[in-house]
Amino acid sequence: MKTPTILIVERNDAFREELKRFLLLEGYTSIESSNKTEAIGIIQCSIIHLVIVGSLDGGWNSMQIAQEIRQGNSAVPLILITHEGTEELAIAALKLGINDYFKHPVSFEALAASVRRCLSGLSFHASAGMQETSRQSIFDAETFVGDCLPMREIKTYIGKVAQTDSNVLITGETGTGKELTAELIHKNSSRNRKPFVCINCTAIPDGLLESELFGYERGAFTGADTLKEGKLKQAEGGTVFLDEIGDMSLYHQAKILRAIESKEIQRLGGKGNIPLNIRIVAATNKNLEEMVSEGSFRKDLFYRLNVANIHLPPLKQRREDIPVLLDHYVRELNKRFGRDVKGFSSDTLVFFHTYDWPGNVREMKNLLEAVMVSTHTQWITFQDLPERFRSWVIDARMHSQDEKDRLLAVLLSTRWNKAEAARKLHWSRMTLYRKIERYEIIRVKSNTVTYP
Repeated sequence: MKTPTILIVERNDAFREELKRFLLLEGYTSIESSNKTEAIGIIQCSIIHLVIVGSLDGGWNSMQIAQEIRQGNSAVPLILITHEGTEELAIAALKLGINDYFKHPVSFEALAASVRRCLSGLSFHASAGMQETSRQSIFDAETFVGDCLPMREIKTYIGKVAQTDSNVLITGETGTGKELTAELIHKNSSRNRKPFVCINCTAIPDGLLESELFGYERGAFTGADTLKEGKLKQAEGGTVFLDEIGDMSLYHQAKILRAIESKEIQRLGGKGNIPLNIRIVAATNKNLEEMVSEGSFRKDLFYRLNVANIHLPPLKQRREDIPVLLDHYVRELNKRFGRDVKGFSSDTLVFFHTYDWPGNVREMKNLLEAVMVSTHTQWITFQDLPERFRSWVIDARMHSQDEKDRLLAVLLSTRWNKAEAARKLHWSRMTLYRKIERYEIIRVKSNTVTYP
């Protein structure tokens, strides 16, 4: 049983290292080379199952290297990654016998699928470790959207965590996808045929939390006319997701801790203990370690929950995923609303990339849904966005960016109404004209500009 060996030919050190880490996460062995002579020598002296040829001095130089590799070895699969994207280059790659062709920026999920396709016809079997990784690689663009390196590492780690039965603590800001992560852990675990029960610790009043979690016997209190199964027992054999665990009182933290440690519960009004077989996944947007030091969160519960930890980064820290997310939600909402939105104007994309997204992915999804409800255009412009969002972005740019960008932001927001733009900037109209001329800002067409 042999793990495939993949040769990476790439001059850029950072991208070569990124490819190496990506292949390692996918379960492959890689060999690196930064020049043609070394790469051809490696192929002649080693067993190589696939070659990924990246950009060296432009797409055509990469094509020349691929051509030399193909001349010396007609069987090894070739994947080309280049900054070029012309139809001429694509046709040449096809004629040369290159198996697949990617243009920067590369979708690593698509690249992973291509690698699997290229290797599928080869006469070897993956190692047990690779089979396990493949089994764990159940995340596709429709489930867990994100292609940057931190998100790929998180996906791989989720796959590994799902195969265990350990408790998990998921941390991250509001809207980063903590509940989705918990669902993925459950769906890809051995408990996936049993219930997944979500408990929002902030939505249940303190006085009702105990009866909701543990249930109660008939006659336990006034109004308890029938026996009620608590949410923990409802998840028997499955997974309990404790959302916003940081908002739970110390009293109820102690109750949860006892249930986790003893694997038993007692209903309100009950006399005997009831065995419990569940997995706990908890989530919070708070810093539990700080809360432990402050005495507002139990240290023993923190250690019980924090066996496996998954931290989801905010969207502003993975801006390279913004185009992927926008494309995903546009396709999803097109299908849902029967629309045919094709994309966004250039100025809208600029603002999406500079906005900090305090509500993260959830805010993006809600924003796009609001736009689609109120507009019926194929191309979404900045003016189609809700007024609140436009004002926030413009104010943020005016306070945080240089004069040229502030001028651009106001011109776009006023649709090139120079009198209104001058008023917003507290300039005279002559000052506005001088600044436009100084920065060589040119209006090419509606809502788009060019400048050096």
